[in-house]
Amino acid sequence: MSRNITHAMSRRGLLRAAGGLAVAGAAGGLATSVVAGSAQAAPATFTHPGMLNASGELNRAKVRVAAGNDPWLAGWNRLTANSHAQSGWQPNPQATIIRGGTGENYGTLYNDIHAAYQNALRWQIGGTTAHGDTARNILNAWSATLTTVTGNADRFLAAGIYGYQFAQAAELMRGYSGFDLDRFRRMMVNVFYPLNNQFLTEHNGACITNYWANWDLCNMNSILAIGILNDDAGKYDQAVNYFKNGAGNGAIQKAVPFVYESQGLAQWQESGRDQGHTMMGMGQMGAFCEMAWNQGDDLYGYDNNRFMKAAQYVAKYNLGQDVPWTKYTWGTGQSCAYQEHTAISADSRGQARPVWDILHYHYARRRNLSVPYITAIAESVRPEGGGGDYGPNSGGFDQLGFGTLLYAK
Repeated sequence: MSRNITHAMSRRGLLRAAGGLAVAGAAGGLATSVVAGSAQAAPATFTHPGMLNASGELNRAKVRVAAGNDPWLAGWNRLTANSHAQSGWQPNPQATIIRGGTGENYGTLYNDIHAAYQNALRWQIGGTTAHGDTARNILNAWSATLTTVTGNADRFLAAGIYGYQFAQAAELMRGYSGFDLDRFRRMMVNVFYPLNNQFLTEHNGACITNYWANWDLCNMNSILAIGILNDDAGKYDQAVNYFKNGAGNGAIQKAVPFVYESQGLAQWQESGRDQGHTMMGMGQMGAFCEMAWNQGDDLYGYDNNRFMKAAQYVAKYNLGQDVPWTKYTWGTGQSCAYQEHTAISADSRGQARPVWDILHYHYARRRNLSVPYITAIAESVRPEGGGGDYGPNSGGFDQLGFGTLLYAK
C-alpha cells in the first residue's frame, strides 16, 4: 500500500480528531491547552528529529559510515573535508543582518549556519563531542545576539533561506547539553517568522506574480521548519496549506504550471529564467516535501506526483536533452506589467547543485518509481557536498546538501 494512502489522515489529523490535548511547545516553552470539542484545532505531536534529517536516516548513515560502505562513506568524506565542518569554527554573531542594499553582511550568517549544521551532522553520525560543542556554541551565540534581519527586498530571501537552514541545525542539537533551545526558538519566532509571514501575505506590495517561485518556497520552508522546531501546528499548517492553495508562485500548481502527462514531465515556473534558479527550486521544494514527509504528510506525491514530473523535466533538460515548452506569462511590479518567456533558458544549464539525491532516493528507492532523468543527474554529481563546496557566494549556500550521505538507501 502506498504511503499517501496509509497517511490519508496525518499524525496531526488523528490527534485533532481525538481533541482535548495539552501540549507544551510554543516559543519559550509555553503550554497551549485545547478543550475537547472547541473550534480550535489541537496542536500536533511532532516527530523529532523530524525536518530534513529524521532519526532513521541519521542512524543508517552512522551504521554505514562505520562499516565503510559507499556511497555513505564517500558522502561522509565530502563532509569531513569541508572547512565549515571543523570543530575549530568560531562564530561571528551579529545583532543585525543585512541582505540587499547598503552594509550587506549576510555572508557572516550563512557561513555560521552551515558550520553549525555540518558540525551537528558530524556529532550525530560520528559521535564526536567536539563537533557537537561547536554546533551548540554557534547556535547559542546567534540566539543571544541576533535581533533583526533587514535590507531591501532581499531581506525576505535571507529570512526564508537562512531561517529554514538555521532551524535544521537546531533540530539536530535538540536536547544537547548546554544548548538553549527555548532561546533559539524565540529567536526564530521573533526574528525570522514575521518576515516569512509578511512576504507570503503581502509579497512586498508587488503584483502576486512578481516574485519567482523560490521567494515563496524559502519562506514556506522557514515557516514549516519553525512549526516543527517549536511544535507549533498553526505554523506548520500555514506552510502546508500555502503549498496546496497559496496565492503566490510557491504553491504547487503555480510553481509547476504546465504538465505534459503523456511524457511524465512538467514545466517549472523559473525554467524560462535560468537553470541555476530552477535547480535551486528543486532543492527548495525537495526540502519542503522531505520535512513534511518526516511529519507524516506526503507532499512529494501531491497532485498526482506533480513535483516529481517537474523534477524529471528539469533533470532531463540539464542533462542536455530536449523538453517540451509552453509560453509562460506573468505580471511584474506593482502594476502587473505583462512579461513572457517564449523559450526555455539555457543559462547555467548543467550547473552542479546538491539537490538531486534527496529526490532520487525518495522517488526511486522509497517509492520504487521510475525517474530515469532524476537518477541520471543524481549520479552525475554524487557524492554531494554542502555549503563551502560550491563556491563562496550565496548561491553555493542555498542548499544544506550532503544528500548522498543522508538519503542513500
